[in-house]
Amino acid sequence: MDHLEARLGVSLPTRGNEITVVGGSSAGVDAAVRALDSLYARARAGRDVTKADVDAAVRMGLEPSALDDGPAPILRTRKRTIEARSPAQARYIQAMARAELVFGLGPAGTGKTYLAIAHAVALKMTGAVDRIILSRPAVEAGERLGFLPGDLREKVDPYLRPMYDALYEMLPGDEVMRRMEAGEIEVAPLAFMRGRTLANACIILDEAQNTTPTQMKMFLTRMGEHSRMIVTGDMTQIDLPLGARSGLHDALDTLEGLESVAVCSFTHRDVVRHDLVTRIVKAYDERDRKLGAEAANRTPRR
Repeated sequence: MDHLEARLGVSLPTRGNEITVVGGSSAGVDAAVRALDSLYARARAGRDVTKADVDAAVRMGLEPSALDDGPAPILRTRKRTIEARSPAQARYIQAMARAELVFGLGPAGTGKTYLAIAHAVALKMTGAVDRIILSRPAVEAGERLGFLPGDLREKVDPYLRPMYDALYEMLPGDEVMRRMEAGEIEVAPLAFMRGRTLANACIILDEAQNTTPTQMKMFLTRMGEHSRMIVTGDMTQIDLPLGARSGLHDALDTLEGLESVAVCSFTHRDVVRHDLVTRIVKAYDERDRKLGAEAANRTPRR
């Protein structure tokens, strides 16, 4: 209760099994009622209620009009059932169910890649696609790793490890390995996509801000019949050489308004990791806005 009160600026006195919502703004009171209803339904169904669930209920309660066509679908995988933890996540899940190409944009910790992989696993489990293909550009995050020992797979695995981590949260480890050996799940660097046509597949490109325009065009044109594509990225974390144009930025400009393409954006309010991560992302956003404003003020006017 303390956490809910602090998040919404209300007081929640209890009497027996009754809770009264007192004080705060009308929006805060309404959000508290919606959040409590959601949490009560969860508890009544015999499901645990964690602090993360309370945070999710608050986010959803604060934006009741987030879903314009009913509740967000639930993503069911072998190991867990995944629900939206913010209005932006709910819209993202809906977009992936509806559009053939979806761009998920925003900071780390908002669930862009996690939900994309959950969606792909759910499609594979229902037979909607035959394969899952997960890809990333092999770009070092501001570091020079130098020579990496081992065979080709061992060299590229460090770049792809976050995608493996998400897979193992959706499926038992032995099933992941079995499906990879059978070719039903493929995790590969972006360079391996050239020359292929990927039909009956859910194809995810992660860290897409680190592609070049040529690489992005190559990737997008791999889509075959009965396939879905999800492209995720964070435009504030580009690791390309200074001055190089991001393929993600280029694609968003080029494909704007195209039918069957959806763009979903996340902000620091959608971060679902540790509370401190939200504050860190917000602090960097505010710093970047100040720097942008200062640069604009220094630009000579003609």
